[in-house]
Amino acid sequence: MNVAVVGTGYVGLVSGACFAEMGVHVACVDIDEKKIDALKNGKIPIYEPGLDEMVRRNANAGRLTFSTSLKDVIDDVSLVFSAVGTPPDEDGSADLTYVLNVAREFGQNIKRYTVLVTKSTVPVGTAAKVKKVIEEQLEKRGEKVPFDVASNPEFLKEGAAVKDFMSPDRVVVGVASDRAKALMMRLYRPFMLNNFRVIFTDIPSAEMIKYAANSMLATRISFMNDIANLCEIVGADVEMVRQGIGADTRIGRKFLYPGCGYGGSCFPKDVKALIKTAEKKGYTMRVLRAVEEVNENQKQVVFKKLQKHLKGGLEGKTIALWGLAFKPETDDMREATSLVTIDLLLKAGCIVRVFDPVAMDECRRRLGDTVIYAKDMYDAVLDADAMLLLTEWKQFRLPSWGVMKKTMRNALVIDGRNIYDAEELAEYGFEYHCIGK
Repeated sequence: MNVAVVGTGYVGLVSGACFAEMGVHVACVDIDEKKIDALKNGKIPIYEPGLDEMVRRNANAGRLTFSTSLKDVIDDVSLVFSAVGTPPDEDGSADLTYVLNVAREFGQNIKRYTVLVTKSTVPVGTAAKVKKVIEEQLEKRGEKVPFDVASNPEFLKEGAAVKDFMSPDRVVVGVASDRAKALMMRLYRPFMLNNFRVIFTDIPSAEMIKYAANSMLATRISFMNDIANLCEIVGADVEMVRQGIGADTRIGRKFLYPGCGYGGSCFPKDVKALIKTAEKKGYTMRVLRAVEEVNENQKQVVFKKLQKHLKGGLEGKTIALWGLAFKPETDDMREATSLVTIDLLLKAGCIVRVFDPVAMDECRRRLGDTVIYAKDMYDAVLDADAMLLLTEWKQFRLPSWGVMKKTMRNALVIDGRNIYDAEELAEYGFEYHCIGK
């Protein structure tokens, strides 16, 4: 089976490589010539565990190829996956420019029955817009070529995307015809053989499932952060509260960990987009508005704790940050708490020393020389007045507190992810603060 995947970003490259791993012949397409040249030379543009090896293996086997032109590959494929970006517009709604560009090019070049499958996260109703664009292009050509559109939203977690694709909780496919359904069933048959759930729906429902799922997870995070903030006020321990409510099988334990706010490419963007979709239809998503407000406030909580507990004010103080990416196992800093924290620290007159295992280059790209880039986690805390933990990388979990006590100017640790033990730090003479205790 031959397919094309347009867009070699996070979703497109992972999807293309994983389809190839299952024996599908995949042509990955991107208009960025430098990115395609790099991929042809085995250089992966994103950090994702296991992806580089999978890309090289399937490229060497001839199942995964790279091109800058959909036109050049479309005659050989039966399915075209649109995995281009849908960045938030100025008002928070999803920008569909790239999605509709793919539809336009699809309509200009198909010569036989082909299905355009939207893999990008798009608002409900996008498939109808995509279909209209394709029909307009066919009308301009004066031809009647059969086609279908479908929706196949991704549910990949950054840092575990390859595993998620190869062993999914579920695969959601929205279709409008039996012919499109048969093609998608054929593509996903290897996954179905392993008893993974492939759920077929109508297209609007598939588009809504993606937004609803991410919004629910974001809601759980913001709810728990709200509870954590109240725990501090009333003297409760949020970890005990989390265990108590997570033991309820109706609630479960996942996404109940308090912290310093969620970020990344999905949750913030999707919550905003769903709010805007509702607004355009005259409906107000009151719960999601609160979710968004709680999260924006939570991104400032570590800085506010620093203000409260660092004696003598912040101006001129050296502050170490452990973790820049919005979560471990990725270099993605989109909507990361670190960006908010660094901005607040710099405005307060602090000297900021940062370290992250993989996101240093991304930070340089975003912030330039406004911060000091440490060689390692211990270099970051050299002569620091405080250390702020923002991303729970594994290598941060068991630091040498004795070494840090000797090298830091002031033994203050503020833990934005609740990964340290207060009693242990007290034994080493640290003042320790976390979330919800």
